[in-house]
Amino acid sequence: MINREDMLELTRRMTLSRTSITRIAGCYVDRDGEFEGSFNTNFLKLSSPERAKKLELAKTIPFSATNVNLKDYEFPDSVQKPGSMWQMLMAMKACGLKNDALMDTFYDMVMEHYHAASEYAILVFHDCYDIPAKASDKERLWESEEVFEYLICAICPLVGEYEPGKPECGFLFPAYIDRCGDSGRIHVFQEDARRPHGEILDILGIGDGRSHTSLHEKSGRGLHG
Repeated sequence: MINREDMLELTRRMTLSRTSITRIAGCYVDRDGEFEGSFNTNFLKLSSPERAKKLELAKTIPFSATNVNLKDYEFPDSVQKPGSMWQMLMAMKACGLKNDALMDTFYDMVMEHYHAASEYAILVFHDCYDIPAKASDKERLWESEEVFEYLICAICPLVGEYEPGKPECGFLFPAYIDRCGDSGRIHVFQEDARRPHGEILDILGIGDGRSHTSLHEKSGRGLHG
């Protein structure tokens, strides 16, 4: 179960003045499921209006109804191995999204399995949160206790030319539990909890229909140049 206060702790910082998001990467997909272009940039290099819009998209995932639209899942030991999506997410986090070839492989995997009714964007955010220590009376102290480095992915239908709308699916990795990260778990977002995109669970390797084939074997389209 996800603790609502843990998620609110993250979303309170998702403002122009407080955000610590370091980077944003993403790609655009046409209505036929074909790649239409990508970007990868330092988050602070975006204009203030653009940062504000992208922060709202990122914030949608942790701010959604916990244990309804945002649910916690465990990565089985069987998928925490080389060639898995889990390993890819760990590598994306470790490089801070700066490896374009790795990001292209991630987009390919999502595009291969994701079911969308229209054009959409895959957005990935990288953040490093200095978790403040708390005194015994629960008041915050200034000293940082540890750093929570994490990714937010938002899959958004396009509402204009290269303009992402409200996310319909996504995730936060690693999971944020008891004010610390757990790389063996992930929080998955579904905008419509009654009609979820079950394929996102298969993409992540945690669904009932998951394939144990390695990413390198499955990603047949190759990397985008």
